[in-house]
Amino acid sequence: MPNPLRLTNIADDLLAWYDGHARTLPWRAPPGALPADPYRVWLSEVMLQQTTVAAVAPRYARFLARWPTVADLAVAHDADVMQEWAGLGYYARARNLHACAKAVVADHGGAFPRTESALRALPGVGAYTAAAIAAIAFGARAVVVDGNVERVIARLACLPDPVAESKPRIRELADGLTPDARCGDYAQAMMDLGATICTPRNPQCLLCPIRSACAAHRAGQPEAYPVKRAGRQTATLRGSLLAGAGGQRLADPAATERSAGRLAGVSHQRLGADPYAAPHCWCTLSGGLGAQRVARAARFHAFSSRAEGFGR
Repeated sequence: MPNPLRLTNIADDLLAWYDGHARTLPWRAPPGALPADPYRVWLSEVMLQQTTVAAVAPRYARFLARWPTVADLAVAHDADVMQEWAGLGYYARARNLHACAKAVVADHGGAFPRTESALRALPGVGAYTAAAIAAIAFGARAVVVDGNVERVIARLACLPDPVAESKPRIRELADGLTPDARCGDYAQAMMDLGATICTPRNPQCLLCPIRSACAAHRAGQPEAYPVKRAGRQTATLRGSLLAGAGGQRLADPAATERSAGRLAGVSHQRLGADPYAAPHCWCTLSGGLGAQRVARAARFHAFSSRAEGFGR
């Protein structure tokens, strides 16, 4: 892992790059300008969850034209908000959006609170959104970590574990890197870097303003980070599922699991009935797991099953 002191020097270089290369987005103030309207920052952050910038931009403009302030949104009809949200998906976000607008008006006099803790108390506002609003809208020093930032930091530090296991360390490093001034610009610079240069595939390291501090770049393998979680192996099972005269399944999943490995949750698809009775049936598992004699019955059905989770 690189010397943490070396990483602390990236803010100036990153902000200088951002001053000349910031993306122009409808909810964003230009670099160095006064912070953006908290309502617009909040609205954009909620819309951008699990949705691309390209998809959000026109919908954001339409939403803002219809409800230009949080007070306007607070008095909107639920059905109108849901209709305007149609197509953006994850409709719980729209319900939380409306509830949050009502809470801001009812509990905060129509002004978004300025602290992360108060923002977190609003409906639908999680840790990331609260930090983003605090930094971008109010200039507060907040540690803003989204997927782009996680990728950038994982590469800067060559973190040896997948992101899910590295979140505390990523946050620790992000906290150490966050400057005391221009916090909103810095947060958006990190997001832009991850979205446009330090991309998941084919990162453009030669254009990166902080490549000299990046351990993954120095190692010549930026795409190896963040480390990928070991994928699930899939085994396809083909054989026969025994059934009694009443159609009940006689194969015992617990016994099968004990004998043939991790088969909990195996689902069976009936493909057709074998016209011939059989005293027993062998369930053959591909992938070297062998065979399991499962039961005796008057009749049996052919089946194909798919079991996930082997080797996890």
